[in-house]
Amino acid sequence: MNLFGFQKQKPDIDALTKKRDIDGLIKALHFDDFDTQSSAAKALGTLGNEAMEKILVKLRTRNRSAKLGVIQALGMIRDPRAVDPLIKEMNDENPEIRWDSAIALGEIGDERAIPSLKKALEDPDKYVRCGAAFGLSKIGWKPENAKEKALYFIGMQEWWVPKEMGKSAVPALSTVMKDQDIETRLKAVEVLGDIHDRDTGPVLIQALADADSSVRWKAVMAATKAGVPLMFLPRGLIRRPRIRKNPKIAAFLNFTLPGVGYQYLGKWWGIIVFQFDVALTLWLLRFGKEELSTIILIPLYIIIAIHAYYMAVKMPDM
Repeated sequence: MNLFGFQKQKPDIDALTKKRDIDGLIKALHFDDFDTQSSAAKALGTLGNEAMEKILVKLRTRNRSAKLGVIQALGMIRDPRAVDPLIKEMNDENPEIRWDSAIALGEIGDERAIPSLKKALEDPDKYVRCGAAFGLSKIGWKPENAKEKALYFIGMQEWWVPKEMGKSAVPALSTVMKDQDIETRLKAVEVLGDIHDRDTGPVLIQALADADSSVRWKAVMAATKAGVPLMFLPRGLIRRPRIRKNPKIAAFLNFTLPGVGYQYLGKWWGIIVFQFDVALTLWLLRFGKEELSTIILIPLYIIIAIHAYYMAVKMPDM
């Protein structure tokens, strides 16, 4: 769809191919239709050196959507000349670019990509790790040590393998604890607990400082399975990020929008205070009590602002 809501005309891939319209086919890679993109990529693959050179130039674009289309095309064309440029894209700050590049490298199947894909098994994004694992499997790579094996199967989401590996999988699971995805960190902690080995203790103690409360609690339970003495757990937990509601914000909100400050603090009844304030204000204005409204409402706002401030001060860290 364009800016005015009209559907763009679907590219005629056969006609573009017959005309050897490389620029047109590259534009077709951006069309919002998977079959069209796939057909355009396959067509570009039949047009020789000139097409490949233009595609590689297009890979330099800063437009993320366009770059993803180009990477997909390179993966479908499977030309070895794309290996080095795609390896560079594995360092892109955007995880989608790294993920797509890993998949494309696997489709090309060139062993030059192995070091980069092995490194990506430790990427902080689970999608990139998954793409790297599948890419390595396409190339026919085999893990050389326990950590590589565990990282590979974690990337493949086959968590039972590191669980069966036992404490030899701990270094890999420790790496995964840096994942941005909460569910992945929860799964890693669960596996660490199921290993039932004291060697998992340091990683689980570190997990007690996780930013997410569910991960911290899972780490507590896993640590008891691993035989970590309970007295050590509070010291690990105290390192967690402190998240506290700002008392000044609560007070300001309650003074300017009575009741909203309570909602900011997570109190459901703040909406009732807000509705009461609106009803009272309208009633006073309706009956011409403007001066009275100021005398009544301003002190009330000050009181509930102070109340919200001290509520926030007394609330525990999250």
